[in-house]
Amino acid sequence: MARSPFTLAAAVTAALPGADVTGARPLTADGDARFDSAVVTLGDRRELAIRVADDDETARELAAEAIALRALTAGARAMLPFRAPEYIGETRVGDGRALVTELLPGFQIEAPQVPGGPGAAESMGAAIAAVHGMPVSVVRGAGLSTRSAEEGRDEVRRLVDTAAATGRVPARLTVRWREAVADDDLWRFEATVVLGGLQSTSFLFEDDPELGPRVTGLVGWHGLSVGDPAVDLAWLSAAPEAAADVHASYARAAGRVPDSSLEVRARLLAELEFARWLAHGDSLRRADIVDDAAALLEALAAGLRDDDRSVIAARSEGVDSALDALDRVPAAAAVAVDTSMQTDAYNPDDLWHDPDATGSIPPLDGSPATEDASDAPADRRAEMPNVETEDLSDVVDSGLFRMEDVDQAAPERDDHDRSTATGDSDEAQRAARAALQRWKSSSSE
Repeated sequence: MARSPFTLAAAVTAALPGADVTGARPLTADGDARFDSAVVTLGDRRELAIRVADDDETARELAAEAIALRALTAGARAMLPFRAPEYIGETRVGDGRALVTELLPGFQIEAPQVPGGPGAAESMGAAIAAVHGMPVSVVRGAGLSTRSAEEGRDEVRRLVDTAAATGRVPARLTVRWREAVADDDLWRFEATVVLGGLQSTSFLFEDDPELGPRVTGLVGWHGLSVGDPAVDLAWLSAAPEAAADVHASYARAAGRVPDSSLEVRARLLAELEFARWLAHGDSLRRADIVDDAAALLEALAAGLRDDDRSVIAARSEGVDSALDALDRVPAAAAVAVDTSMQTDAYNPDDLWHDPDATGSIPPLDGSPATEDASDAPADRRAEMPNVETEDLSDVVDSGLFRMEDVDQAAPERDDHDRSTATGDSDEAQRAARAALQRWKSSSSE
């Protein structure tokens, strides 16, 4: 049975001794059911969010977030053009681990509804660049994970091999992904500080009368690490209207040598989320998950038969449906960014985790836990029917994931539209205002 907001409010005093609690309410009507959560109001009118985890996975997530937020020193936060939640404290509620953080105000925009042009899209690109521009010492000093470009490449290779071993990945996709892994140029990048997989709903916005929605907060820090910057841009596969502008804004704000393969890797990582879902179901011997993932992969492959460019460019109904189906992934499969319990106007996308990852729960003092990851044994793999191998003569040597595909994948804009910047800006503002009104009207106290 879910704990009441008043029970959770009482726990805040254990995490913050002497706290003058004056009120409590549910965090959101659309919160993540993995956590019991509440918004607690203090006598000085500050609002705090408390989340309680009752299983090992969610407890590890809260522990990782606590470490990450504590790693954000005043100096690190001063480098960011937006706010990150302040770490308040930790405690236990029964047998569950509880984390108390500052509640940040703002509204969110789901990926398909992020408008292109000035406003939200450009602000998001600049915000991502600011995270990636933080010194890696912030992560390393906290003992958090670091991955080099080659380590990231190896991880992708293992995922592709694990998914292919199930026999449920269309051969076209296996060839496509393995060609990408084998492309040395694709993996020449500088590892940066990353959040481990942003989503559009990781960003909190406030409306600027002149500039439109601007990013004022960013939540979901439990994946803080050093790794491939493309992982924080993969969500743009589900935001076709805004993708080009987010990428352009990111490139302008990034203070390092341009990564010519960034968009291509981001697109590849988006496609591989289907493979990750398949591998997750296979490791759990969940035939329902495996069948669902296999259907998504078939839809993706079907779209690519007519357009081998990318999951962004392939706008067939099948691929669109497959992308939309990411929302069906249960929260138990998530490790990337869960921000549902840090704002009272939050409706998160379900995300992913490494199906082989295991580890102990870090202690409440915030020290990092050690992890022991290993491949799932073959005898745990779900039984799969034989899959007929399709003709790949039109796929091999097709030059998949070419850089020129990025321009083709971007939303088309004719010369007249580009020459009427004022009109475009007005249209973007109207779209942004509409998004603002939708989220303000749907927010819950």
